[in-house]
Amino acid sequence: MDGCTDKTDRCGMGVKKKVLAGLATAGVTLLAADAWAADFSEIHWGLQMMGLLGGLAFFLFGMELMSDGMQRAAGDRLRSILANLTKNKYRGMLLGVVVTMLVQSGSATSVMLVGFVQAGLMRFVQTIGVLVGSGIGMTITAQLIAFKVTDYALLMIAAGFLIRLLSKSDGMKSVGDVLLGFGVLFYGLKLMGDSMRPLRSSHEVITLLSGLENRVLGLLIGVVLTAVVQSSTAFIGILMVLGLEGLISLEASIPMVLGANIGTCVTAGFASIGANRDAKRVALANVMIRVIGVLLFIGWIPEFTRGIAWLASEFDSDIARQIANAHSVFNIVIGVIFLPFTEVFARLIMKIMPETECPIPRHTTTFLDESKILSPALALDLARAEISRMASALEYLLKAVAVPFVTQRPKRDKDHPELTLLEGVDRREEEIDFLEEKIIDYLLNIARSGASQKQMRVVYAMVSIVKDMESIGDIIHRNVLPLIEKKKRLTHDFSDEGREELTIYHQKVCKQIRLLKEAFAEQDLEKAQKIMAKERKYLDLELQYRARHLDRLVGKQEASMETHEVHMELMHLMVQVVVYSSNIAKSFLETQTRETALLI
Repeated sequence: MDGCTDKTDRCGMGVKKKVLAGLATAGVTLLAADAWAADFSEIHWGLQMMGLLGGLAFFLFGMELMSDGMQRAAGDRLRSILANLTKNKYRGMLLGVVVTMLVQSGSATSVMLVGFVQAGLMRFVQTIGVLVGSGIGMTITAQLIAFKVTDYALLMIAAGFLIRLLSKSDGMKSVGDVLLGFGVLFYGLKLMGDSMRPLRSSHEVITLLSGLENRVLGLLIGVVLTAVVQSSTAFIGILMVLGLEGLISLEASIPMVLGANIGTCVTAGFASIGANRDAKRVALANVMIRVIGVLLFIGWIPEFTRGIAWLASEFDSDIARQIANAHSVFNIVIGVIFLPFTEVFARLIMKIMPETECPIPRHTTTFLDESKILSPALALDLARAEISRMASALEYLLKAVAVPFVTQRPKRDKDHPELTLLEGVDRREEEIDFLEEKIIDYLLNIARSGASQKQMRVVYAMVSIVKDMESIGDIIHRNVLPLIEKKKRLTHDFSDEGREELTIYHQKVCKQIRLLKEAFAEQDLEKAQKIMAKERKYLDLELQYRARHLDRLVGKQEASMETHEVHMELMHLMVQVVVYSSNIAKSFLETQTRETALLI
């Protein structure tokens, strides 16, 4: 098998295989003990609890294995899907359904949304439709579980294992993990069902479970247990097993299904701790959507139960399917209610959680989040967003240094009025150096923490980009600032023609940096291609301007003769910025091409 080059996959899988082997041994022992217990009317509580907990462990492990496999197979698509999200809330809902089906977890989708908002890749209002769709998407797994395929669980385990063992491509290995996960999941359901079957004859158990008819108690149980296992699907799977064994009624299970929809919000809540304000709003919106939905349904449990039972009578469904249908209908109705009012709901959340004024350190990162390192695709997006911020600092720096060449009046820093313009330039240069160090450290940590080989090549290209950006900052700070002092000592200003040429060229260079910033922020390949296409055009333009300047020198224009050295050095430095910008755009295109290759 492969070595432990991918910590989250191969080394992690090694640990999981040991756990799986141990649980399998326990399961076989349990089945033998269960057969022995069947010969006696007495219930062996120790064995029944072992079977229940062991089956739950298999179920949760199968869910994790299946989810990991799907995320490895489709995870790099998720960023592209969500990053290209438009303002259309209906499309957002559809994407929420699709993404949640791919990762098999509504919690995972909401955690991704927190990360994308934290990275500036999505606006908070865009997430509402996705959250609504994720609620619908997470019911798909429950519908799959409702199919009676437990008898084929061992076959799926064997097939999944063989696919993983014999496949050479990472994509097929991930498919094997998905199938293996499904098999382990259904085998866990079988173990739980076998363990619960003898409980049907226990008067104490029946009396205890009959108390769950209380809708408030059932709701609380659903919230708490789902928060503990961090999977609404796992809890609903348990309810299905209880229902199939005749231990719980549909009316008793529905409040717990509603509670499970609230309990699943806990994971996103934890993910938002330490995140920015918008990311916290995503977690709050997720909770409020579920809570408001539950409040709308909780008073109509008997009517809701009759509606689900009627639906079952039309399609000859068992109680497991009815529980899955209740889960689906609840989330679909919530989507229909909330989707038309996403903007209003977003404004409400922003009023509940307004912006706060916090002291800002002299230099800090905005998007880098160490907790996302183990998810390389998302961590690379966070690094990309921080690089866009670095480009913003470069853009300001480039614009600011041009001001002293055209006016002698003192200017203040736009963002920090307490600083002079040149003090602000020094501060931006320090910020660029700071960001270079932090971003490169973050990228190298991604490479050390389980990134694939293709992702590592993306990391190296991004390191090169950051270093090129820092070089642009050095060009501006170390070389342009001395020219300002040199210009002040001259008795003549630039000629009118010379000033116009410098101004036009400076605007074009600033445009290149702005396009860089936007390319990273929007992951826009066309803007990167545009930067590269403009390089040749701008280099030719500099040659034209140089020839005109030399013509003025030949004509002995006094202003041009005195400012000649400053003029030529300034043009040369701007040409260097153009070349560096094109190199960065080329590296950016390479990173995007490599990430696209991850999808194939």
